[in-house]
Amino acid sequence: MQQFQMKNEAYTASLGDDFRQISTPSSLAKKSFFYIQETGRLKSDQNRNTKRQNLQSFLLVVVLDGRGVLTYGDQNYTVTKGECFFIDCRQPHSYQSDKEQPWELLWVHFNGAASEDYYQMFYAQNGPVFCPASTAKFISTIQEIIRVNSEKTADTEIITSNLLVNLLTLLLTFHSIEIEDDVLHLKLKSILAYLDEHFSENITLDSLAHQFYISKYYLTREFKKTYGETIFQHLISVRINYAKRLLRFTDKTVEEISELCGFHDQSYFTKQFKKAENMTCLAFRRRWRD
Repeated sequence: MQQFQMKNEAYTASLGDDFRQISTPSSLAKKSFFYIQETGRLKSDQNRNTKRQNLQSFLLVVVLDGRGVLTYGDQNYTVTKGECFFIDCRQPHSYQSDKEQPWELLWVHFNGAASEDYYQMFYAQNGPVFCPASTAKFISTIQEIIRVNSEKTADTEIITSNLLVNLLTLLLTFHSIEIEDDVLHLKLKSILAYLDEHFSENITLDSLAHQFYISKYYLTREFKKTYGETIFQHLISVRINYAKRLLRFTDKTVEEISELCGFHDQSYFTKQFKKAENMTCLAFRRRWRD
């Protein structure tokens, strides 16, 4: 890729809880890329009103806290924590923080490339205000844009353009992402129920992936993210819990209990049991039966 001389001049100004980053794109960025004009964070402590029109820019705002009112297209929209709005700033618009619950915002002004086409596709499906199941991906992408533009390199404008494409993709697909997340959540619940019911069997990551039609690497990551433990850790926990029931309420031997719990190796079972309970199986039986 041909290198080009950056003409981007950016500065940040911190005013209390406000953070603002203003950027002037190079001629190449204006011609070929998506580019930011301004981005930042605002924590409003007053009933300030922003009113504009004929601004060659598109604006995405995420409401981090509080509430306010957006006026756009002759309509008023109350926008609260967890909601967002995406507008064409050439149109008359204004937005104002609520007096009682002043809002905190994260925003990005951008333009360039096919911004208007993306906006028209979004607006046809949603209108200016939308409420994703989670704003986390929007927030992290805007934060990454801020970080990239705070640490200038020769590739800053290219990377920024790519991040804006990611942001626009999120805007156009957030409904699909929510459906995908719901499907994944239901699948993980099914897998968890399967583990709890079949813990005594020989369960492998490959067999789970095959049975539930999911990548084992994706399953490993999402299971840990959702439940805070790996599949292996969960299996061990369920097996140990069952072993404790058998030790307390039956006279079965440690070897029998090991098999019934799915360990199939008594020495491994006793090692895992002692690691979990800080005592041997027989010591646990004596203590809880006395």
